[in-house]
Amino acid sequence: MKILVTGATGFVGKTLLPLLAEKGHEIIILTRDAKSAQVKLPIDCKIIEWNGNSIHIDDGIDSVINLCGESIASGRWTSKRKQTIYDSRILSTRNLVDYFRKKSHPIKSWISASAIGIYENPIAPDESSPFGKEFLAKVCSDWEQETFKAKDLNIRTVAFRIGMVLGFDGGAMEKLLPIFKLGLGGNLGNGHQWMSWIHVRDLSGLIVEALENPSYEGAINAVSPNPVTNRDFTSTLAGTLKKPGILPVPGWALKLLLGEMSQILINSQKVSSNIVKGLGYKFIYPNLKIALKIICDQPGHALRNEQWVPQPLDKVFEFFTDPKNLEKLTPDFLQFKILKVTSPSLREGTLLDYSLKIRGIPVRWQSKITEIIPGVRFSDMQTKGLYHYWHDTHEFYEKNGGTLIRDRVLYKLPGWVPGDVIAHWFIRKDLEKIFLHRREVVKKLFHSGEND
Repeated sequence: MKILVTGATGFVGKTLLPLLAEKGHEIIILTRDAKSAQVKLPIDCKIIEWNGNSIHIDDGIDSVINLCGESIASGRWTSKRKQTIYDSRILSTRNLVDYFRKKSHPIKSWISASAIGIYENPIAPDESSPFGKEFLAKVCSDWEQETFKAKDLNIRTVAFRIGMVLGFDGGAMEKLLPIFKLGLGGNLGNGHQWMSWIHVRDLSGLIVEALENPSYEGAINAVSPNPVTNRDFTSTLAGTLKKPGILPVPGWALKLLLGEMSQILINSQKVSSNIVKGLGYKFIYPNLKIALKIICDQPGHALRNEQWVPQPLDKVFEFFTDPKNLEKLTPDFLQFKILKVTSPSLREGTLLDYSLKIRGIPVRWQSKITEIIPGVRFSDMQTKGLYHYWHDTHEFYEKNGGTLIRDRVLYKLPGWVPGDVIAHWFIRKDLEKIFLHRREVVKKLFHSGEND
C-alpha cells in the first residue's frame, strides 16, 4: 500500500516506520520541517513539507496514519500553548480530511491517534464510557470528531485511544529514567492513581494490524491488558534498575510546578483493553516488569539513518570503505583529521586514529573495524575516545536500480548518570547535524555524478 503518515518524526513514528517498510509499504511523510525529518526518520522515504493547512499529495494514497500533534508534556500549559496543542490536532486533521474529500482515488483506511484522557471517569469499563470536560478530554473528543468525518467518505476509520507509551529513548521513560537511575525516583502524588500503559512496539503493532485487518474500526483503547498503580510502576522501575524509589513528589508540588499539566501525572486512568484482545492482537509486552526490563537493559542511545542513491552497490560500498573519504563525509565544525590507518582499505581489525573537536573540546579517537562483509555491511567500534560505548553499523542494499545505505549508531556516555541527559539534548543534536551533512555530501557526489 501507499501510506501517508503524519507525526512520523515523533516517538511512535520512529518505531512504526520500520515495521511498515518491512511489510513492503510505500511511505509518504507529511512534516513541518522536511530538512530535520531527513535525519530523524529511521527509513528512507518520500517527505513532503506541510504547514498543517495547504497540501498537495500525489494521487494513489491507500491509507492514512495520522499521528500529528504538539507534545502535551514539553512545557507548562499556558493559554497560548493549549491553543497550539488543540490546533495541531483538530485543525490539521480537519484540513487533511477536507483535502481527501476532493480526491477521486478511494482510501481504504484512516488510522488516527487519540488518548484515554478522553474519558470522564478514571475507571472506564469500555470505549462507550462518557467523555470528560477537562482540557485533554475536549482535545481528544474534538479530534475524534474530525477524524470520524473520514467515515463520510466511506473510509474505514480507527481512532486509537492511547495510554502512557513506554519505550527506550523517548516518551515518558526519556524523562523518568535519568531520575530513577540517580535513585531520586518515587511516587507521583499519593501513588494510588491507575496507569494504563502500552509499550511503543505494541502500539506500532496495533497500527500495522489496523491497516491490514478490516475488523478494526471505530474507537479502540490502545493499552496493555495489565494496568498498574503509580506506586506499583515506581517500585517495578526502581527494582529493575536496582535503585531506591522512595522519594515521592507530592501532588501539590506537581500542581505548583506544572500547573494544569500536572493532571496527566496524577489523574487516575484505568481503561479496558477488551476490544483489542477480542480482535486477537497478541501483546509482545503485556507485563510491565518485562517491558521495563527490556527498556532499562538498552546499552545506550540509538540513532538511525537511511539514504538512497542512484548508483550501483559495489561503487557505493567502495566509496564508504575508503578511509580517505571519511573527511569528505564529516562537517567542518568537528575539525576532523585522520592521523593513522593500519591498512590502505578497511578490513576486519583495521584501526583508525583521528582527532576531532566535540563542542570545542579536543578529542583523540580510535575506532576498530569489527566486521566487514563486502557489498553487505561493515561495523566499527570505539576503542579510545569520549564515549563509554560507541558502535556504528553501515548496511548496503540494492534497491530500485540504486543503493540503499542504512546506518545505526548505538552510543553511551561515561558512567556518570547525568550523561544520559546530555546525550539526548546535546550529543544527539550534533549527531543529527553530522548525518544531515553527510546526506548532503552523498547526494551531491552520487546524484550529480561527481564521484564518477
